[in-house]
Amino acid sequence: MDCRSNGQGSKLKTETIIAMMPPSQYLDTRNGGYYVADSRIGLDVVVYAFRRGKTAEDIFRAYPSIASLAKVYGVITYILEHPQEIETYLQHEIRAFEEFKTTHPLPPEMLEPFERTRTGNTAKPG
Repeated sequence: MDCRSNGQGSKLKTETIIAMMPPSQYLDTRNGGYYVADSRIGLDVVVYAFRRGKTAEDIFRAYPSIASLAKVYGVITYILEHPQEIETYLQHEIRAFEEFKTTHPLPPEMLEPFERTRTGNTAKPG
């Protein structure tokens, strides 16, 4: 089952969100979400990093599996050209994650990396 779905209703909503986003050569859709093409880096990771003021170069250095700086620039261009769709997608991802946490309780140490990505707090607790 898709971790972003909680029964058929949420899955349809995910499909609707994905259908409303224009296609891009810089993004792949799989598992109910958007990823930088040919990588395991989620679109949300790039969006949050960019919103925190990271440059394309910073993002590429942090996530070299993206494979090219041009691809990072392509994703950033997509983010800037589709702000409403991106915001809708992010809000859906946040709601889906909250649903997932409610139905699948995880220990705090497993949730911490996800929260750090979303909030931009890169310091590991310790």
